[in-house]
Amino acid sequence: MQEASKASNRKQAAISFLKLAASGNVSEAYGNYISPTFRHHNPYFAGDAESLKKGMAEAAAKFPDTTLEVQNVFEEGDLVAVHSRVQHGPDEPEISVVHIFRYEGERIAEMWDVGMEAPKESPNENGMF
Repeated sequence: MQEASKASNRKQAAISFLKLAASGNVSEAYGNYISPTFRHHNPYFAGDAESLKKGMAEAAAKFPDTTLEVQNVFEEGDLVAVHSRVQHGPDEPEISVVHIFRYEGERIAEMWDVGMEAPKESPNENGMF
């Protein structure tokens, strides 16, 4: 039962991290959830924690009305994946984003993110969400 509880806590921590970062509380997100050995795989920033943190803070300042709506959360072993609907403002396109977190204990040690902007028109009647 303890392992199931740890997984549940990791899922909630991943969601909390993303919601804090999206709402502009990037320092709190990092302070509460990121491991001192954190690294990430976003190709637009150097792979260290500070570079991504700075980029997240700049994005939050540029898009203060960003919303993040979690669609799905998956957990397997030390990995948690969160599929979200992100919108940077009412007139901005929706973005489907998947963040994958690798945990060491209760802290996020590694992160990958993949996003796709919703096209204005799509032949897919199911939509992205």
